[in-house]
Amino acid sequence: MIFSSLKNPVFARLYTAQTISLLGDALTWIGLALLAFELAGEKSAVVLSSALTLRVTAFVLLSPLAGAIADRFDRKRIMVTTHLARMLIVGLLPFVTAVWQVYALIFALNVFNAFFTPTYKATIPQVTGENEYPQAIALSSATYQLLAVLGPGFAGAIAAFIGARQIFFLDAFSFIVAAILIFTLPGQLRVNPSQQSLRTTGRTWLDIKEGTTRLFADAPIRYALAMQLVASIVGAQILVNTVGYVEGTLKLGNVQYGWVMAAFGIGATLCALLVSALDRRLRRTTFVLIGATLITVALLPASKAGLGLLMILWAVAGAGQNMVDLPTQTLIAERVPKMAQGRVYGAHFAWSHLWWAISYPLAGWLGSHFAENEFLYGSLVGLGMLFIVQFSLSPKADENEHVHESFWHYHKHVHDDHHQHDHYPEIPSGEPHAHLHQHKRIRHSHSYIVDIHHPAR
Repeated sequence: MIFSSLKNPVFARLYTAQTISLLGDALTWIGLALLAFELAGEKSAVVLSSALTLRVTAFVLLSPLAGAIADRFDRKRIMVTTHLARMLIVGLLPFVTAVWQVYALIFALNVFNAFFTPTYKATIPQVTGENEYPQAIALSSATYQLLAVLGPGFAGAIAAFIGARQIFFLDAFSFIVAAILIFTLPGQLRVNPSQQSLRTTGRTWLDIKEGTTRLFADAPIRYALAMQLVASIVGAQILVNTVGYVEGTLKLGNVQYGWVMAAFGIGATLCALLVSALDRRLRRTTFVLIGATLITVALLPASKAGLGLLMILWAVAGAGQNMVDLPTQTLIAERVPKMAQGRVYGAHFAWSHLWWAISYPLAGWLGSHFAENEFLYGSLVGLGMLFIVQFSLSPKADENEHVHESFWHYHKHVHDDHHQHDHYPEIPSGEPHAHLHQHKRIRHSHSYIVDIHHPAR
């Protein structure tokens, strides 16, 4: 069951902190929308779209570096630091008097968000067991989707009660609470205690490169990442053009628009529960293919749909979106060594947001040039990409098998017949100590595992 991962007390506390942080994010964006209208009036949409562009830019530029740092330092300290920094930044938002100040603070806010999110994703497999992390990832995603639906309404009610600018103070408080919860996690969350001393600036950049290399070198992960481009092309149509269709074409209001977008979020939430229940019954790549097909096909009739049908289609599309995203995260947890997962999650976070940076302008162009058939044309573009990805990047059966990668890691040991090598002068040979070792990449059958290691000199 999806909630079984909460039996792990460390993950339960981490998950609670993330939930509180997500509520804070909802407060941030509702407060920002109200603040943008206060400062820019009818041009508030330009302010919000520019803020979203800055958000994605921060993610694309900094997430790979954040992932490399997550593999190098204590992840608990990174998450606490990013929460405190975001607390300070949102605490400044009530005092802004110009649009440029909004842009500066939103970019700074998402710089730290770019460091937090890959670190959090890489920490989930670290604090959960092999049988727990698929459910833990699904629960985190389901909570994200549910709060995306309920959070704005909750934040809007609070804003109506305490005021648009005052909402940011409550937002800052949520980050403090989340930081305290993470700070009280037991011990450190470092991948290897000895790793930091051997890292240099040059090595950090190699780590960043390795994150992207691993994404594209592993066939199932590469396939899932490409399918995320398909899902983002279609998903951007929903996020960008739904409001124009509901309030322009259908001549309905804000309430009906909220219902349609809630259907999208509810579909994504229910899908997270379904993926968790069916975990390991289907290949991850099969989930990804089904999801990409669902979200793409759901948009085909949308340009002629009434309100009821549109809500059903958007619920299906939301389910499809999550069926692509969830297995991709789980594939990284399964197929990448834990000591490299931070940099891979960071690279994935950057590339997946780059897909959205491409898809948003495409959705805007279709919405402005083909106002009556934007969903149809967006779906056809998505279908074309889906066929290209499926026939060119679909992994073969043997590529879905587990593979031991070639990687360097720290191996604590005492000397025996298996560990004979030279030491640095300051290390006593008779005491337990750690060396950097390389494991060769060897594909194995289910009957045995071959594991060869070589010590670093």
